[in-house]
Amino acid sequence: MPQTTADQTVKDIFSVWSGPSKESTVSTEKEYGNKILHFTARADEKGQATFQIVHQVTRREVKGEGGKGEFDSAKLLKRFQQPDKLVPVSGKPLDLIKDTTLPDDPMKKARMLYDVVNKHMRYSKDGKGWGRGDSAWACDSKFGNCTDFHSLFISLARGQKIPARFEIGFGLPEKHGEGTIGGYHCWAFFRPEGKGWVPVDISEANKNPKLTDYFFGNLTADRVTFTTGRDITLVPATASGKPLNFFIYPYVEAAGKEVPQERIEKRFVYNDKETR
Repeated sequence: MPQTTADQTVKDIFSVWSGPSKESTVSTEKEYGNKILHFTARADEKGQATFQIVHQVTRREVKGEGGKGEFDSAKLLKRFQQPDKLVPVSGKPLDLIKDTTLPDDPMKKARMLYDVVNKHMRYSKDGKGWGRGDSAWACDSKFGNCTDFHSLFISLARGQKIPARFEIGFGLPEKHGEGTIGGYHCWAFFRPEGKGWVPVDISEANKNPKLTDYFFGNLTADRVTFTTGRDITLVPATASGKPLNFFIYPYVEAAGKEVPQERIEKRFVYNDKETR
């Protein structure tokens, strides 16, 4: 569930689902503070269980450092320097800069890491393997989507002891209107010592070279954040107890087993004709 942050204000309009249902719960995931809606629904005669959730979101452009006080606990700052399952802080990703002299200034250092990723990678969803946010894979493939770009950046930043965090949600078209959103989008933040959290969107910079400078330190308002972090343990926990690589699409279980994403029909729509 998206929630109100320094960058957006969220009002939950309604949630509905089919069939007899136990009472729904909205819980807070312990590590990053993500909000998670959980409910049980009974399938209809076609074996389908449907649900719809509507949010009203007011988004704000992120310009420069900000978000002081959010994600600033000593525990989280430490966590944001540690590896995730697919985001190591040593090895192959760090080999990209082993012969590079990095500046001491943390902002200049982060900009160099941003440029390293942007030059090394090419935004493409051809072939297989992309979209998992696997930093080592991104080093080898030299292409991928937003998860691959930002996982590699986070590996490099954390490898330099710069706290960095992953955010995922949905991007909106720049032009106001209504329609369907094809899929998720993600970006990252880093926190130089003595400063607030600074955003980057390297995959968008890669697709729009004229905006390379803008997307180091700024984010457009055309996006909605849903969750923060990787290796997320759901509340209540999954049947297997295993954390999710990242959490953006609905996670479904039937008869105690995970339902593959390809069997879940998903549709995300927006309407911002009047306000953004």
